[in-house]
Amino acid sequence: MSNSTIIKTTDKPCVSIKTQTLATLLAIISAVVLPQIFHILGTVSGLGTIPGDVFLPMHLPIILVGFLAGPYAGAISGFLSPLVSFTLSGMPNIIILPFMMIELFAYGLSAGLIKNTKIPTIAKVFISQISGRVMFVLSILTSIYLLGNETISLVNVLNSLRGGIFGIIIQLLVFPLIIYRIENKK
Repeated sequence: MSNSTIIKTTDKPCVSIKTQTLATLLAIISAVVLPQIFHILGTVSGLGTIPGDVFLPMHLPIILVGFLAGPYAGAISGFLSPLVSFTLSGMPNIIILPFMMIELFAYGLSAGLIKNTKIPTIAKVFISQISGRVMFVLSILTSIYLLGNETISLVNVLNSLRGGIFGIIIQLLVFPLIIYRIENKK
């Protein structure tokens, strides 16, 4: 290995195309169903969409599929999940839909790209989360300031980001455990 290598990777076997395809489909289904469960719980408890805003259930399967099946599965499922969810349920809201597609695409892609690096899993999760959030904010700022979009407010975006901090913390705690468990089952 050359001295110019910055990030070392592990020698894990490649995931087959069939496995990637199945993982992508399962991630899309999970990313559509999980938010619905949280919205039902919010409706029943009188909290509305707060549980979904706090726990970020759509992010969970996308980041996980990126870590387990790679960047293609992560990126494709991240991009398509919000679109499929909107088509079937009307959620997420049409105004936020393109931004969520970009955000989840970034989560899945980044998780897949760093899945085999020799850095702690918690750091991988954090890097993936930051990449998705940065793309979310950049896409909204581009929409507002370069394209003149007046349908979305920066205040709402900031509130959304602030509301998701709890979900990010949960992901930082839970993902390393899930990934460790899955990798050690093999």
